[in-house]
Amino acid sequence: MDSTEKKVRGLGLCSGGLDSMLAGLVLREQGIYVEWIAFTTPFFSEDKAHKASRQTGIALTVKDITKPYLEMLKNPPCGYGKHMNPCMDCHTMMFRIAGQVMQARGFDFLFSGEVLGQRPMSQTRSSLRYVEKHSGFSGYIIRPLSAQRLDESIPEKNGLVDRDKLLGLTGRTRKPQIKLARQFGIDDYPAPAGGCLLTDPGYAGRLRDLFDHQTEVTVRELELLKHGRHFRLDANTKLIVGRTKADNEKILQFYDAGTDVLIKVQRYPGPLAVLPRGAAEDKIKLAAAVCVGYSKAPNLSPTPVQASTPDGKQIIEMLGIAASDIGHLMIKT
Repeated sequence: MDSTEKKVRGLGLCSGGLDSMLAGLVLREQGIYVEWIAFTTPFFSEDKAHKASRQTGIALTVKDITKPYLEMLKNPPCGYGKHMNPCMDCHTMMFRIAGQVMQARGFDFLFSGEVLGQRPMSQTRSSLRYVEKHSGFSGYIIRPLSAQRLDESIPEKNGLVDRDKLLGLTGRTRKPQIKLARQFGIDDYPAPAGGCLLTDPGYAGRLRDLFDHQTEVTVRELELLKHGRHFRLDANTKLIVGRTKADNEKILQFYDAGTDVLIKVQRYPGPLAVLPRGAAEDKIKLAAAVCVGYSKAPNLSPTPVQASTPDGKQIIEMLGIAASDIGHLMIKT
């Protein structure tokens, strides 16, 4: 490329996985300036993308998309995968937002590490085409690892990207990527699966319950879904009981004293529990009994429990309820 020419610029979606890293490096190897953008919500983080950026020296921008993501998640046009994962509409949204950044910052095209046929639903030829079409940036998305098996993009047609230097990977095997990683000197990368809580059956079940019972959901409520045992006491009342010390700490972190009820067993080791958005008196007593049941308090002995409500604190003496007697209240996956 002539030194007086404007350098070609590509903006890539980065999950932080090996395929994302390789896509950026394949393009950079042909003299293209590449940057990454990563997205964060309560369901997935940018942590792996930060690590990939440090490893490769590719600059990274992080954007929180929680608000629009939640709106999409309630009713994704393409529906859900096995659990609550709206993969095709998720990718569409990410490319749409990335495309707006591309235009605002003068990049020439978008790219990602997707591999044709690697995932049976979201990376088929038709699904990749759907995402591209509905993102609003049709023709400007390159998948460097599978480009030679896909339609030629506009940047390739215009000579901005050398198609012959892109790859034609397909299928679920990881051997070509591992070999290419060694060539680029990459030996530390995350496993290809995982990373999105919406694919976790436990989290997805709790999220589905939340959507079924509330029209509005807050970020802290989404964070609380990650911790403890979850019970549905009635249509308006939910109980979260810590399993571990770490759960108790997270419950305390995301507890809102202005709206919630916090339950703590007195005198004996036991879990913290929270009733998000409050509860009627009978449900507070039920929650207290559940907490006693999970505590070290002796059976058949009334135990004091502190209930901290928005109106103040009170001590309730309750007998414990055995876990076997409240299984029907636990939110199922």
